[in-house]
Amino acid sequence: MMLRALVLATYAVGLPFAAGAHEFWIEPDAYQVDPGEAMTARLRVGETFAGAEQTYLPRNFERFDMQCDGTLSEVPGRAGDRPALNVEAPEEGLCVIIHQTRDYTLTYRDWQKFVNFVEHKDFDGVLQDHAARGLPETDFVELYSRYAKSLIAVGDGAGADTEVGLLTEIVAEANPYTDDLSEGLPLRVLFDGAPREDAQVELFAKAPDGQVDVTLHRTDGEGRVTIPVQAGYAYLADAVVLRALSPEEDDDPVWESLWASLTFAVPE
Repeated sequence: MMLRALVLATYAVGLPFAAGAHEFWIEPDAYQVDPGEAMTARLRVGETFAGAEQTYLPRNFERFDMQCDGTLSEVPGRAGDRPALNVEAPEEGLCVIIHQTRDYTLTYRDWQKFVNFVEHKDFDGVLQDHAARGLPETDFVELYSRYAKSLIAVGDGAGADTEVGLLTEIVAEANPYTDDLSEGLPLRVLFDGAPREDAQVELFAKAPDGQVDVTLHRTDGEGRVTIPVQAGYAYLADAVVLRALSPEEDDDPVWESLWASLTFAVPE
């Protein structure tokens, strides 16, 4: 597949094209806080940067950490806490909030839902591979997990996002709170520590009035893409891996999707 230019498509919120794609992300109540203030964020599942809030439930995640000014620590909490992140902001610097869910499964009863998902996320060759493997068009199982990050500025927010060891992740290669973003914000998409070439990145841009615009972008040969950003907006970037699994039993998963997300804001 040929590498494509930055923006592939823009579509309005609520169109059927977006239906069926359920992102998972970390949504801070404030993307910029002062040291000593409450630093809170919510876990959400939904569509077009709007969704249901999830509570702090250790049985539902493999990892929930915060890396602030280079120091990594677990996010404290009790089962049922809402918001899931509620801590005192540390000293000035950039905080990277990290969350990895446990594995979940989804059974497809409707072939068209799988087709919509594959086409929406632009997984080239998957439908042909599904047929070539002799897999059924109904009652097959997908395994999935989510890998979310969020950038919160404490005080001046100085610092840098880094790889944090997730199976798949999006790394911001500039600081949205301190760097010049007139040419956009460079991101890098990784899978198992390696760059994802020619991967689709879906970008949700939320304006101050709550309007959300969605654009599709493509990584280059080094897994990099530069996304356009505007002051005063909050952003959710999403990239999904879909890989084939070899089932041992009839009801074992035959596909696995791995969802990476990154949220941040650009100061006014």
